[in-house]
Amino acid sequence: MCKKALICLVAIVLPLELYAKIDLVTLPVRDQVQLTIYNAADLTLVREQRTLTLKQGINRLEFGWADTLIDPTSVYLDAPQHAGKVNLLEVAYPPNVKGSAIWTIESQVAGAVPVDISFFTSGLSWRAFYMCTLSTDEKMMRLQNYVRVDNRSGEDYLNAETRVVVGKIHLLDKIAELAQRHPPYGMPPMDEYALADDMIVESDLMIATAMQFRAAPKKIIKEGLSEYFLYSIEGTETIRNGWGKRLIALDVEKLPVRALYRYDEYRYGKQAQRLLFFKNDKAHQLGETPLPDGKVMIYRQLADKHLSYVAATNTQYIPVEQEVELDLGAARYVKVEPVLIDYRTENYVFDLKGNISGHDRVQTWQLKLENNRDLPVELEIFQHFQHPHWTIEAGTYEKVDLDTIKYRLTLPARTKEYLLTYTLTLFEGERRRKSR
Repeated sequence: MCKKALICLVAIVLPLELYAKIDLVTLPVRDQVQLTIYNAADLTLVREQRTLTLKQGINRLEFGWADTLIDPTSVYLDAPQHAGKVNLLEVAYPPNVKGSAIWTIESQVAGAVPVDISFFTSGLSWRAFYMCTLSTDEKMMRLQNYVRVDNRSGEDYLNAETRVVVGKIHLLDKIAELAQRHPPYGMPPMDEYALADDMIVESDLMIATAMQFRAAPKKIIKEGLSEYFLYSIEGTETIRNGWGKRLIALDVEKLPVRALYRYDEYRYGKQAQRLLFFKNDKAHQLGETPLPDGKVMIYRQLADKHLSYVAATNTQYIPVEQEVELDLGAARYVKVEPVLIDYRTENYVFDLKGNISGHDRVQTWQLKLENNRDLPVELEIFQHFQHPHWTIEAGTYEKVDLDTIKYRLTLPARTKEYLLTYTLTLFEGERRRKSR
């Protein structure tokens, strides 16, 4: 028997004129099954293929969903190899039987008939995470992307093809709640639609007639369809109820990366920050698909082939052609210390009453740089000024905006003290206008 009666389709020997004792014959298990998991709405589309043994004429099959989170209102059956010759006529819900329905199928063919069955269920979820291993020189990185699927749906899925979707889905009803309703759709028994033993039957005509007695039909409203992306996990996996399973989604052996240390007191405080960059494009052996958001664990390959832990961080959804910036946290071995070594005021300007109306503030700063790593490091240093009226005497720098400059340099390995000095002149009061 199929476990927990997820899709327990059984042939029923049943006189047409009477719903009485029923003999059940178990049908073969699924031939194939595909899971498409939408995380944002706790929604999974299940598509499975089974081979039913049908006779010509009327066949009655039982569909059970007890102890699972299937939405019975979403179940759909199709026989693509026998289009128009196998039709689901109606669905009947026996009274006082929770999680069970009887399908009436009319078939113009006899024998083995492959059918596709699809439905929505709840209780399946996924999350992505990344394992990154830097080369010894930190110029290359192995990138492995895993998807962990957790199954709390009440049903085992054997040899399932798994697909996961990034995007937001809005539902009028929750699948888990629909799975617990009886009868489905919240339709009460009505005498005019009752058969023997008050069995409730749905047919196309009856659905249309009884619509006024039902809750609004379930709809899925999709937003930003162009932002959706489907991730298909290669091969098939068995995902049992109550278990989680890690599936490999991507494995790039040698991904070019750029390591950078950045000092920016406005953003990070008084410690340099360690960053790692790569781009989701073909030049980096990527670029075929976006990358899902998830946790990133980063290690470094040591010269003796052992691994050392570097950091853990998180990444957001990464579209194709977008550069990725991984923030690895405060740097322990690279230090930047700005020290004010001289300060004076000069070039005073006076108004008609003899009061000071403007002057220059001249500051001399020394940046003490230190690299205790066994590798040279690329370093960016941002310096922010109090206002946009200034001049500077310094080495090579880049003007970032009106009140910010950036130094960029390579600091050799094992550098104990590297000094970078600049003199900043800030124009105050009337001196701002005279300095233009």
